[in-house]
Amino acid sequence: MAAAQGALATHRRAYYLYLIPGAVGFLLIVLIPQIANFFLSFTVWKGIGLPRWAGLQNYQRLITDDQFWGSMIHTVLLIFSMTVIPVLIGLVLAALLFDYVRDQWGEQVSSFFRAGFYLPQILPVTTAGVLWGWILSPIGVVNIILKSLGLGVIAQNWIGDATYAIWAVSLIIVWIQVGYCLVVFLSGLSRIDPSLYEAAELDGAGWWQRLWSITIPMLAPEIFVVVLTTLIAALKLFAPVFVLTAAGPDNATMVPSYLTYYHFFTTQRVGYAAAIAVVQTILTIGLAVIFLRVQARQQAME
Repeated sequence: MAAAQGALATHRRAYYLYLIPGAVGFLLIVLIPQIANFFLSFTVWKGIGLPRWAGLQNYQRLITDDQFWGSMIHTVLLIFSMTVIPVLIGLVLAALLFDYVRDQWGEQVSSFFRAGFYLPQILPVTTAGVLWGWILSPIGVVNIILKSLGLGVIAQNWIGDATYAIWAVSLIIVWIQVGYCLVVFLSGLSRIDPSLYEAAELDGAGWWQRLWSITIPMLAPEIFVVVLTTLIAALKLFAPVFVLTAAGPDNATMVPSYLTYYHFFTTQRVGYAAAIAVVQTILTIGLAVIFLRVQARQQAME
């Protein structure tokens, strides 16, 4: 018995060795920079020389900064673009491809549409930014089509006008995110027993009834994962805004991550930028903890 326990302990120690690279990477890339950023948030520093202690000055300024609160309002809108709308569209598309398109036209057609919807996810952000910048420019495809239909009065500088820029960015984000939601939901649908759909159909349930009664409840774990990951992505959104609008025009598409970047590298208010990053981190961790607790409670109830 003692020999068996000793062998088990030896095996466990051997497994711990495989955790060392990940632990070192976590320390160097995540934990130490986060700790350093936290301390910088209490200082005034321009990136040169030694930081000067400022206490809560950066956080006091943050509370009264209209630019910061404006960026948070934009983040709320982008949460709808990254989470709510793509999840709803992804659910309907996944159910259509799984429960209708595949049965009517076969697996190859379903796979073709799945790959097409997922394509925006694998495109480099710079490529997608250039593509949409051309499509939505004053002489782009959208305005050309509107003018050809006699609707030239509607044509706008969709990205260059502060009135429409945030909506244009939101549309592009929906286009990017739908494929991610679709693929995750399709993977979840593959584990659902097809006999459930057959029995529901025999009982006279329509497509929407099967979606509401079978698909959505059975996909609850996948929906949870998608909502959590896309919420976190919305809170730290940077690349699409950087490529498409650079937070313009007139801060119409400003988000917290870009505001952090702006103060780090343009105004050189490193301490203030660090304070914004700390708030983002707290919000992200807080959301993750809440969602994980809700999921654990639901699993316990089941």
